[in-house]
Amino acid sequence: MSLSAFLPSLLGGVLIGVAATLLLWLNGRLAGISGILWRLFFSKQGDALWRVLFLGGVVGGAALYYALYDDVPVARETFPAWLLVVSGFLVGYGTSLGNGCTSGHGVCGLGRLSLRSLVATVIFLVTAIVTTFVVRHLFGVV
Repeated sequence: MSLSAFLPSLLGGVLIGVAATLLLWLNGRLAGISGILWRLFFSKQGDALWRVLFLGGVVGGAALYYALYDDVPVARETFPAWLLVVSGFLVGYGTSLGNGCTSGHGVCGLGRLSLRSLVATVIFLVTAIVTTFVVRHLFGVV
């Protein structure tokens, strides 16, 4: 496998790590997307700007990638819409139940050697594996 095959993923991982580190060092905040988004609507006076800028960078970075490269992921038209809606609600519920999302626990929490984040990340991964098995092999959705 050539370097160019996994270079975008490697670069993306490095950028996520650098962004999470800088946000913690310079702002004292964790880069958990669900928490940043949730608290944007319920933030204290003067606490919204950095959240808007951070989320704008996430969306803008994806838009820039889509504009520059031809190999962007394409949504599967055959995937049932109802399953996407159910999935969205389950992710939101799980994020609330776990006090954070994959970025908060998996990137920031593990980087801080948090045992709670390790447990949450393992649960995220096991749930993803089981869900993929159920959707693909029991529901037959590919």
